Amino acid sequence: MQVSIETTQGLERKMTIAVPGERVDTAVNSRLQEAARSVNLKGFRKGKVPFKVVKSKFGKGVRQEVVGELMSQTYYEAIQQQKLKPAGQPRIEGAKFDEGTDLQFTAIFEVYPEINLPDFSKIKSERLTAEVTETDIDEMIETLRQQRKSWQVVQRAAADKDLVNIDYVGTVDGVEFDGGKAAGSKLVIGAERMIPGFETGIIGKNTADTFTLDLEFPAEYHNKDMAGKKAQFKITLNSVSEQALPEIDEEFYKSFGVEEGGNSAFREEVANNMQRELKTASRNKLKNKIMDALIKLVDISIPQALVAGEIGQLRNQAVQQFGRGQKIDPNMLPDELFADQARRRVALGLVLGEVIQQQGIKADAAKVRTSVEELASTYESPDEVINWYYGNKEQLASIEGAVMEDQVFDYIIGLAKIADKKVGYQDAIKPDAPQGQSSQPDPASDA
Repeated sequence: MQVSIETTQGLERKMTIAVPGERVDTAVNSRLQEAARSVNLKGFRKGKVPFKVVKSKFGKGVRQEVVGELMSQTYYEAIQQQKLKPAGQPRIEGAKFDEGTDLQFTAIFEVYPEINLPDFSKIKSERLTAEVTETDIDEMIETLRQQRKSWQVVQRAAADKDLVNIDYVGTVDGVEFDGGKAAGSKLVIGAERMIPGFETGIIGKNTADTFTLDLEFPAEYHNKDMAGKKAQFKITLNSVSEQALPEIDEEFYKSFGVEEGGNSAFREEVANNMQRELKTASRNKLKNKIMDALIKLVDISIPQALVAGEIGQLRNQAVQQFGRGQKIDPNMLPDELFADQARRRVALGLVLGEVIQQQGIKADAAKVRTSVEELASTYESPDEVINWYYGNKEQLASIEGAVMEDQVFDYIIGLAKIADKKVGYQDAIKPDAPQGQSSQPDPASDA
């Protein structure tokens, strides 16, 4: 087997492989002889078909099959021989495999870049710390009550925070517009789901009232056709409901799994959950800051094959998250939507992978067990969940990967200069604002 390598551009390599025709013909003939022993052809007894007949009938197909296998086999032999690390699958070009001639083909692929790790001690960042106070616990319990609230129909004028059921029709210059009409639409006043003035215009109205609101779409409205336009909304108020919060009593405690101990045990359970959330949020924010710093410090070439693969994963995740059960072709979403995030993830993956290799980091079995137990604790039968993870190599591998990533960050954080900053609980757990994302009111049609 002859192999030649050419660097075309950047990380791309062009590898030409020539396999002696004798090796191909030997493999083809061997495969045909195997087939001759079992093939059934009309006019011949099983296993007695002459080799020439078998070759005439099946030779072309068998040759294509054998050549495909040899191309795959010799490609991997060649990259091992040349000590190459391909990033992604190769593109095969110029394959020639006529009988009696050498098999020759060209594999074009990218290789992993060489990575020079930065000096992690140059990284400076902040770690948010906070305490869970009694006031924080009170606020969390109130949030839990809000999550368990119910709605009761009332016979009074609509007020802020009420749930109303309405029919409405929107018009511009007397003409209805797309998305501006709904029947039986539910809306919480003050939720700011509608354009300015829509929700406040319902306040003070009574059930069965029909009224018209003169409103104006924001100048920066996401639907350019409606931006800045004046519109009228004819609204019929079908019903008004006010929220009813559950009492903080034994029944309320039990609904959160606290069977004994009353209010003190419940508050302790809430506090413990808040502490776990605080720990996770603080660490995740620090990790994000470390990742931002790494991206700025590291200058590496990124294999486009890996970026393309990452884009595919992000696209599928977006469809699953926002498709709401609808059948959406992921390819309808352009690569540009995910390109920046994909490049970032690939770059970080390469850097973290290099740290793992250089430091010989392996997933700590005790930490893996702890992670599995924490996941299992949220289920009714934790032991069954634990056994399921340890009986499922693929699922356990995902936990091990996450633990190993944490260990890598522990290593980097240990070298970086980290300053603790004390903040309030809410500030500590508040998600970082997505960059480049603006908030817009939804269109009037339940948007």
